[in-house]
Amino acid sequence: RKEQELDSKDAIILHQFSRPTNGVPSLSPFCLKMETYLRMADLPYQNYFDGKLSPQGKMPWIEYNHKKVSGTEFIIDFLEEKLGVNLNKHLGPHERAVSRAVTKMVEEHFYWTLAYCQWVENLHETRKMVSLFGPFSDLLKWIFCHLTKGIVKREMYGHGIGRFSEEEMYTLMEKDMRTLAGLLGDKKYIMGPTVSTVDATVFGHLAQAMWTLPGTRPERLIKGELINLAMYCERIRRKFWPEWHHDDDNTLYESEESSEASKTYSPLQDFSFYSRTETFDEEGNSISQTPDTDYTGHSLFDSDVDMDEYRDHEQYK
Repeated sequence: RKEQELDSKDAIILHQFSRPTNGVPSLSPFCLKMETYLRMADLPYQNYFDGKLSPQGKMPWIEYNHKKVSGTEFIIDFLEEKLGVNLNKHLGPHERAVSRAVTKMVEEHFYWTLAYCQWVENLHETRKMVSLFGPFSDLLKWIFCHLTKGIVKREMYGHGIGRFSEEEMYTLMEKDMRTLAGLLGDKKYIMGPTVSTVDATVFGHLAQAMWTLPGTRPERLIKGELINLAMYCERIRRKFWPEWHHDDDNTLYESEESSEASKTYSPLQDFSFYSRTETFDEEGNSISQTPDTDYTGHSLFDSDVDMDEYRDHEQYK
């Protein structure tokens, strides 16, 4: 296919993998992290699903004023310098240090156990979500998924975590998830009542356990014992992804208000240009919306669930 010309003058072009078929924005924690960050920072951007890796062999990566930047940490640093955005300006030195420590735990440790679950143990289900079309799509999906499986196993072995048994890897995964649940507690976001960069990282990874790993141990854990992580994922999804609706939504994680709002969500669209404060209705007309409401006017901010109500529900079951 002939590559289309890109003009990145004063526009953020986000290169990432194609949308999967199950309604989740991305099977890549880092692609989902980056796109969620852009929405949190309210930076207009354009998606480009070409599957082409950056010169460093990375995905995602961006182009801005014809400059290419890869690696989510470097992309965020670049955007902060060029555009003056900063989701961490409300954090003190100690909180910034904790935020970075959590980010590295998630990206350098928890990520690998998720990758194992996605591309090794649960490969059959992951293959169903991969978006490839054409007369040989099934064969191409099989080849792509098994190549990815081999790459993941090799890189995990080089990292060191892949030298442990499956049970030991899942033990490490559960420790990371329990650590995140303990850090979050009953707060709205990881560092308190206001969203920060670490939330994009944590959400990008936890969303994989929440919505792309049906029947697996991480899904059972996040939707069971670590219910505060499930509510956290729902909170961010509803606030920053109002068009993302999942067929298996569980109203247990919703308040009465957000439950009503969820009934009006439309499926995730591949907008060629996206801005969180301006979108389009079904007729193609531009409509305005505030960051804390969806296009119906319902609040997306108060999506917490009373834990007493949850315990009553569990006792009833």
